[in-house]
Amino acid sequence: MRRRQIPGEPPPPSKGELRRRALALQELGDQLIDGPESLLAGLSLPEKLQDAIAQARRIRSHGALLRQRRYVAKLLRDLDAGPVQAALGALDATTRQDAARFRHAERWRDRLIDEGDPAIDAFLASCPGADRAVLAELVVRAVAERAGAGPAGAARALFRRVRELLEATTRAAADGPAPHARIDP
Repeated sequence: MRRRQIPGEPPPPSKGELRRRALALQELGDQLIDGPESLLAGLSLPEKLQDAIAQARRIRSHGALLRQRRYVAKLLRDLDAGPVQAALGALDATTRQDAARFRHAERWRDRLIDEGDPAIDAFLASCPGADRAVLAELVVRAVAERAGAGPAGAARALFRRVRELLEATTRAAADGPAPHARIDP
């Protein structure tokens, strides 16, 4: 039911706007239900909403889950959704960063297998803490696996090592250069 506009007040929301708001809350509730437990622990949600989300995670019946999802959305109406959306956005950004790091490691692995020594030199330039002999051995095994002559899992082992080295380099860069010790004469 639409209320009449009172002079001097902003116009009431249209039915379409009310529907969009309800769908946005439903989507937010679905993200909370599907999100990790650590996300809920970091938010200060009312106990009733936390219980409703926990209940929705346990429900397996399709119809009952739909009703519970609507109930979670109803409880979200009384809540300021800004902090919840910000937390979900941060989680989404972290997920995208993790995926980008994974793809970067995959590209390095493929380049190392395809190009060999020139790629190893380029990788060592970007990750100075890497051991050339270990990396070269992993590349040889992965090339043999790709040719069908080596044991399975060599490319995965190379990928794991590349990812570890890239993460170590990223952590070292984030920590910044180590402070130089001052030696007084």
